[in-house]
Amino acid sequence: MRPGGLLRASPPAARSIGGWLGNVRAALLSVDGCRICEQLLTEATRIPICNDCLASFRAISDTVCDKCGRPIEGADTSDAEAFVCPTCVNDEWGGYAFERVRSWAIYEGVLVRAILLLKFENIDPLGKLFARWLAQLAMDGGPAFQADVVVPVPLHRQRERERGYNQAALIAKPLAKLLGLPYKSVLLTRIRPRPDKHLLSYDERWESVRGAFATRPGSQVDNLRVLLVDDVMTSGATLDSCAKTLREAGARSVIGLTVARAVLKNAAEHLR
Repeated sequence: MRPGGLLRASPPAARSIGGWLGNVRAALLSVDGCRICEQLLTEATRIPICNDCLASFRAISDTVCDKCGRPIEGADTSDAEAFVCPTCVNDEWGGYAFERVRSWAIYEGVLVRAILLLKFENIDPLGKLFARWLAQLAMDGGPAFQADVVVPVPLHRQRERERGYNQAALIAKPLAKLLGLPYKSVLLTRIRPRPDKHLLSYDERWESVRGAFATRPGSQVDNLRVLLVDDVMTSGATLDSCAKTLREAGARSVIGLTVARAVLKNAAEHLR
């Protein structure tokens, strides 16, 4: 008996108790269902999505545009070192302000619901999982994806106050840690809110971000290689507007990483 009357378990007993507590924790977690398909979670994990649903995400494996990252099925790149899609080749509309963008998977099916969980329910472990995938993309990209700082695409202050967080930051902050880079959410701010309309047309997307972003007063952007992070790339308008703002403030280059990419058909037809 220890002073004070407390029994001290022997090391084997302590390990036994620890193992029992671990089993209880796993059992409790397994009672919860996958937030996508409601299948019971049988592993002790903080990610509320089962392995089957995670495995269903369709990672981008096709040839992609070297500029915007758009996947192009069946593209013939035998005569070119880097393939550029028709939208980016036809740059009479001005072209994107970022150097290049890559996305981990196609924005469809189960992944859409997973990103909505991150966006509206602040599931931090899911953000960290996405960050691991994007870190691999950045490393696979080699010198073209070297950066000096990681910046999340910002929400308007009113939207972030209502939601309580920025979903892009839930990905960007752990990504910066994995890449060993400074995380600078203060570099960019959104000064114009997104329209309340839930679904925007292609042209409305571009109009909604025109002049919507600014660098914060006193921000040091000169000569930085900025890695922009967002959850989804649809038209590229948001990343383009952010990149344009950063470049005008003196950034040397801007590259982008997103978890998902929405594939638009005949996007070049919309560009002016």
